[in-house]
Amino acid sequence: MSFALTRPARTAADGVPSGGPPRRRRTQVLALPEARWAAAALVLSAAGLPVYLLDGPAWAWGALFAATYVTGGWEPGWAGLKALRGRTLDVDLLMVVAALGAAAIGQVLDGALLIVIFATSGALEAVATARTADSVRGLLDLAPATATRLDDDGTEHTVPADRLAVGETILVRPGERVGADGRVLDGASEVDQATITGEPLPVAKQAGDEVFAGTLNGTGALRVKVERDPSDSVIARIVAMVEEASETKAPTQLFIEKVEQRYSAGMVAATLAVFAVPPAFGADPTASLLRAMTFMIVASPCAVVLATMPPLLSAIANAGRHGVLVKSAVVMERLGQVDQVALDKTGTLTEGVPHVVDIRALRGAGLTEDALLRLAAGAEHPSEHPLGRAIVEAARSRGLDVPAAADFSSAPGTGVTATVDGHRVAVGSPARLRTGRGAHPALAVAERLEERGRTAVLVDIDGAPAGVLGVTDRLRPDAAATVTALTALTGTAPVLLTGDNARAAAHLADQAGIGDVRAGLLPHDKVTAVQELERSGRNVLLVGDGVNDAPALAAAHTGIAMGRAGSDLALETAGAVIVRDELAAVPAVVGLSRRARRLVAQNLAIAAVFITGLVIWDLAGTLPLPLGVAGHEGSTVIVGLNGLRLLSERAWRHAGRPGHR
Repeated sequence: MSFALTRPARTAADGVPSGGPPRRRRTQVLALPEARWAAAALVLSAAGLPVYLLDGPAWAWGALFAATYVTGGWEPGWAGLKALRGRTLDVDLLMVVAALGAAAIGQVLDGALLIVIFATSGALEAVATARTADSVRGLLDLAPATATRLDDDGTEHTVPADRLAVGETILVRPGERVGADGRVLDGASEVDQATITGEPLPVAKQAGDEVFAGTLNGTGALRVKVERDPSDSVIARIVAMVEEASETKAPTQLFIEKVEQRYSAGMVAATLAVFAVPPAFGADPTASLLRAMTFMIVASPCAVVLATMPPLLSAIANAGRHGVLVKSAVVMERLGQVDQVALDKTGTLTEGVPHVVDIRALRGAGLTEDALLRLAAGAEHPSEHPLGRAIVEAARSRGLDVPAAADFSSAPGTGVTATVDGHRVAVGSPARLRTGRGAHPALAVAERLEERGRTAVLVDIDGAPAGVLGVTDRLRPDAAATVTALTALTGTAPVLLTGDNARAAAHLADQAGIGDVRAGLLPHDKVTAVQELERSGRNVLLVGDGVNDAPALAAAHTGIAMGRAGSDLALETAGAVIVRDELAAVPAVVGLSRRARRLVAQNLAIAAVFITGLVIWDLAGTLPLPLGVAGHEGSTVIVGLNGLRLLSERAWRHAGRPGHR
């Protein structure tokens, strides 16, 4: 019969129904069955030890030790028997058998200590695993359990938040959490949405603004129309993606498990040899049995198996708490292998929203900058074009009133015209407005702005050029620091891949500190650029946000999508998603992955040292059974806890700092 030696992961969720937000953010130790049984075994053995050492009645210490065996060993023993029925040799069962074997040859105290150490180790593993599970399930605490639904006649109903339907209207009172992703129909308030977008200050919300489930409403009441099914909300996606990632296995883990199958068969054969061979040459069978049981325990690869997943899952959970959804352990491991980063421009390196940064009123027009901007905003107010919205927003930010427009007309690709304050105002492309005019000072102004990376917008008043507006997509505040951090992490400066014109791309790249700029790229050109980098021996991480980035995200070694403005296709294609739209999260998650890979290597080294040392001690000398169990279980707990270091807030804060350990 062929067996595979495994040790099932002990999780705090075993036997606990899933679904619904937990009542506590962190699992209480004694709420875990492993901890309760271990505590009972420890108390019973502690009560029996003085009776045994003081030569008390055998029935007294015998009963206490027997109870120790039962409380500490029944659960892993029963689980091992069930695994045996599936032709899987569970190391938990071997531990219990070793303890019973020790008792059978008169070493009752050794067997009891083995059970106590083994049970305590299992409890510590369960507590450590629960911390990872809590950090994932704790995300659910952000979403409220109920919401106030409004009927058409204004009647209020308190309903489970997960049963809200798209199109329904909910009421969010001051101090309540928003029950669903939606859009404000009525009311005004400030909403703390740091848990979703990472914005440190509450954001003003009024009719037409988007709100997210789980964010905290301020002092005003809001009526919100539900726009996403609760299962598809941003917070639900975070939880689902992190939980799905936690169920995957990294390539290193899969390799270890593959090797373990052969190792296990060899270990069982070696155990039988340690028991059978020495008595054939006259050795004491009892001593050989004890040595074989000890060998079976210390040679078990539990620590090796546990070396990989705790660091990676802890990194996934920590990243998820900070708004970075790493979709699998495979992706988390691959992020640490990246040595070249390629960045998209619009919506990734920049904010993705145009802003008016230059206002040039022509001398002969007789207008101030504010007057020029006010008329242009009036003409653009009915427009839905992003440039038009940028001009209107610029006027409002200066405290200007935006006048009403009449006789509005719009021509795609050219611009808009409207009557504002009795003037015929045209706002649009310099290429259209200069037709038939020949050279004009306004064109020189527009060209100078374009050389600086601006989009030039010409404003005509009553048929004559009156001024030029310079519009640009602003660099993200953390873009330059992110480029510096990625350069230090990977040893290579990032590459900018964009479909924008070369002048605008070069100007922005210079601000961000990027030297390699590849502009004017169509989607297939971006794929080609990524493939060229890959062929040169690089593991490329592409960071993008739009539909045009999806092919390149799929072609890269790893892809990260900016979630707030990203297209659905890009979000589906990328291996990780930055929900909070913070570019600085890119070096942080790459650094976290690198730390996880280092901890995996540390864990494998720790496991190898313990197993090798204990096996040599057992074969070459006399290794007491309880000490062997303590060494084996201790190494398992050490590697588990070592991996869980990545759950801390400190691990995230220092993840993007090169050289930090």
